[in-house]
Amino acid sequence: MTAFQDKTVLVLGGSRGIGAAIVRRFVSDGAKVTFTFSGSREAAEKLAAETGSIAIMTDSGDRDAVIKTVRESGPLDVLVVNAGFAVFGDALEQDPDAIDRLFRVNIHAPYHASVEAARQMRDGGRIIVIGSVNGDRMPVPGMASYALSKSALQGMARGLARDFGPRGITINIVQPGPIDTDANPQHGPMRDLMHSFMAIKRHGRPEEVAGMVAWLAGPEAGFVTGAMHTIDGAFGA
Repeated sequence: MTAFQDKTVLVLGGSRGIGAAIVRRFVSDGAKVTFTFSGSREAAEKLAAETGSIAIMTDSGDRDAVIKTVRESGPLDVLVVNAGFAVFGDALEQDPDAIDRLFRVNIHAPYHASVEAARQMRDGGRIIVIGSVNGDRMPVPGMASYALSKSALQGMARGLARDFGPRGITINIVQPGPIDTDANPQHGPMRDLMHSFMAIKRHGRPEEVAGMVAWLAGPEAGFVTGAMHTIDGAFGA
């Protein structure tokens, strides 16, 4: 397939799970892909060798590093922000420094990356941020900070859609539910609880999320912006 032939794509957080599936999808569709990693060098190097993409070490909790990586990537056709961080547990007992890092990775990085990309992005470019169904629904305790960070992305997308719309640049949020990754395996301890909320009682596949991202990045989605796109087996229904 050549849907993105010669298009330039940057994926922030692309070494594992959903991010790696997004990298593979864009490469298979003909794009020139660069992705970032932080703590997964071995996985990143393996993926880069497998796909012919370029891996760059970037800490998404470091605002200046994120801006630098986006700026040095040049005019992009597509930016995907997938890097994420989670802290689970009793809100009364959590480390404030860990919560601040969560906000830097999950809120600050997507915002600054999106704005920096738009500075030199070609008209008609695409920005896609991976959020979470937990931005809409939080059915269990211990995840307040994570849910907050994913809800914040919704307001960001609505606002930046207004700012970038005159240039035809779209920005959308993809909100996965339970997806079978190392962080949330299909056969993990939370499986039965999560599936009890769902109409389709299985974890999603990273490739399914990548498919939604590819559609939003493609020509058929040029009129879609400032919107949330949930892919969760009705977890949040």
